[in-house]
Amino acid sequence: MTRPVPAATATLRVLRFLSGQPVPVPASRVADAIGLPRSSTYHLLAAMTEEDFVVHYPEDRTWGLGIGAWEVGVAFAQQEPLARLARVPLARLVDTLRHSAHLAVLHGTDVLYVLEERAPGRPSLVTDVGVRLPAHLTASGRAILATLPRPQVRALYPDASAFVSRTDVGPRTPTQLRDLLGETRRRGHATEDGEVTPGFRSVAVALTAPSVRAAVAVTWESSTDVSGSAVVEAVRTTAATLDRRLHAR
Repeated sequence: MTRPVPAATATLRVLRFLSGQPVPVPASRVADAIGLPRSSTYHLLAAMTEEDFVVHYPEDRTWGLGIGAWEVGVAFAQQEPLARLARVPLARLVDTLRHSAHLAVLHGTDVLYVLEERAPGRPSLVTDVGVRLPAHLTASGRAILATLPRPQVRALYPDASAFVSRTDVGPRTPTQLRDLLGETRRRGHATEDGEVTPGFRSVAVALTAPSVRAAVAVTWESSTDVSGSAVVEAVRTTAATLDRRLHAR
């Protein structure tokens, strides 16, 4: 006879199992993984969907992590360990490029800036600690979104109503965003030019550590003579450093 599984335990098992899957999975796989009958698993998944911890993709008959689960992960990323690990590498990045750098994490359809290193003599930016900006407009957000499974991106941006604009530039539809993220994946880094603040450009690289959804970015004035390839290489090096530190933890 199977021993009953407390609801709280089953919920945590679902979250842990789904967090380890590269794509949404059928309910039958969830049931097998957590050791519950399929009928009970369906009821549990439905309850978790109501609280946004799970997303149901009816066309594919699969289930994946929802916004609520991301918010819990982001809450961890906002805490001191991530900022402490990133502070010195970001300061070195600023010393190298002489432009401001920041670290952002995904929070639903926004990015939340958890650390910023301001370059001396450079203009103030909107990307201060604690500020949220639309992920699809920022280099940091695009870098992170490009690492997500496509069904999760579709869930975040189901139609044109999910898109906002700050400067009348940037993707306005799921198709435009899909094409932009595809280009970002091919390049291995994200860019934006005047879509957050007119006259400023950014380059970002996402971290690969599975514990966070975060990206390192550098922002500079568009009128400044800057080597884009040098910026990309420096940002990639910093992101790789943070990945090593996070994996080591």
